Amino acid sequence: MTTELFPDLPYDSWTATRETLHRFVQVVGKVRLAASPRRNHWWNVPLHLTGRGLTTRPMSVDGALVFAIDLDLVDHRLEIATSRGTRTSFPLTGRSVAVFHADLTAALAALGVEVEIADPRPFDLPDHDRPFAQDTEHATYDPAAVTRYWTVLGQVNMVLEAFAADFAGKTSPVHHFWHTFDIAVTRFSDRVVEHGPAVDPITREAYSREVVSAGFWFGDPVTREPAFYSYTAPEPAGVAEEPLRPAAATWREAGSSHLAVLTYADARATADPRATVLDFYESAYRAGAGRARWDLEALAAPGGVTDPRRDLSR
Repeated sequence: MTTELFPDLPYDSWTATRETLHRFVQVVGKVRLAASPRRNHWWNVPLHLTGRGLTTRPMSVDGALVFAIDLDLVDHRLEIATSRGTRTSFPLTGRSVAVFHADLTAALAALGVEVEIADPRPFDLPDHDRPFAQDTEHATYDPAAVTRYWTVLGQVNMVLEAFAADFAGKTSPVHHFWHTFDIAVTRFSDRVVEHGPAVDPITREAYSREVVSAGFWFGDPVTREPAFYSYTAPEPAGVAEEPLRPAAATWREAGSSHLAVLTYADARATADPRATVLDFYESAYRAGAGRARWDLEALAAPGGVTDPRRDLSR
């Protein structure tokens, strides 16, 4: 059986399901935030991919009982497993966000996990003032749509892993941000960024060093199509004057800065979509890092090799 690379994913075809799933993922992500040690640049917060969906990775509140939450997007179940060997699960289908939140809370308690979410409301979503426990509006879960989302997510993850391999400097894991519902990998320079007092502490920590980030998002009400993206922060002067590949890629204004964007549809239309996306990420990285005067040669690791001889045969 052959799986299509980058299957069609029309933005409007799964809006209700996407909005429900996004909030499910945020509930799980907030448990992760509450039960994990803080890492530089908030690397403890995002979710990671498994062979079947998303995982929090191991967590603990007291350091003794270890547990993990997985969203199985093949069988469409939430699963919790603990270091005591206990586990439980429930279906993702047929649930509102309120019911999902209640079932997750009850399941954790039944396994002896006592975790308190600091702010049990959506983050940076239109209904951010409504607690998850009161959200009966979002209750659509189409398994076929979620399976397609998962297929695309898994394939993009592998493209980002390949892109990450060519960098010898500090780089983040490839991770799925539950707050913005995108997947990304970030390359760092060692230059400290001095932020003014008006910048919030979350942003200051996330961008405490110069970065070039590459990722993919599934669209939003403003940008109603999935797309690959890249940005440099802080943005160096003139970056939007740099050429991007392929020709369909564009620079788009994003507030006071710019995003390099290649739409999912434009990538799918090429003869080799995977190679096209990798070339797009490389062109955007060279545009940003080059303008910021990173040492591109010293930071290169072609094929994941840092040995200056680059001889894999010996």
